[in-house]
Amino acid sequence: MRHDQQFFEEFYYATYGRTVALVAAITGSRHEAEDVAQEAYARALARWSRLRGYDLPEAWVRKVALRIAIDSRRRLRRNLAATVRLTAQRRPAGPDPADDLKYTPLGMALLGLPLHERQVIVLHYVADLPVHVIARESGLPLGTVKTRLAAGRRHLEQCLTSQREGVA
Repeated sequence: MRHDQQFFEEFYYATYGRTVALVAAITGSRHEAEDVAQEAYARALARWSRLRGYDLPEAWVRKVALRIAIDSRRRLRRNLAATVRLTAQRRPAGPDPADDLKYTPLGMALLGLPLHERQVIVLHYVADLPVHVIARESGLPLGTVKTRLAAGRRHLEQCLTSQREGVA
């Protein structure tokens, strides 16, 4: 049992930073990414006896973290819509701008992408995963991943170009 705990701790320390960076690029918030990563690793710890035998337990954690982040976004949207309907006014409570990616040009551009494009862009360029691995892990056809990458790059280019022209 002690041996398993030591392996999990080594796994956690070796992969946690990458998981947080990946989720932060998806959500735009490092604080939210840390919460999501903690939840994903807690779930991994509960299943560690099975996961430790996987070739890439980090892929399992990454997939769980992305699902948690997406579910969290969906819940947030539903709650926000309900609040708006009930109060008929919005009072945005913003996180610390220094920790939010949405206050950088690239972060704003990434967050402007549709979620399905943002996810493959982040997995490919931030997590440095090859296209075939993204396809396998997400259960998507290889062509779909390539199409989403191309569309995401096009959208990022358009957004960053318009941001730059707006400044000039």
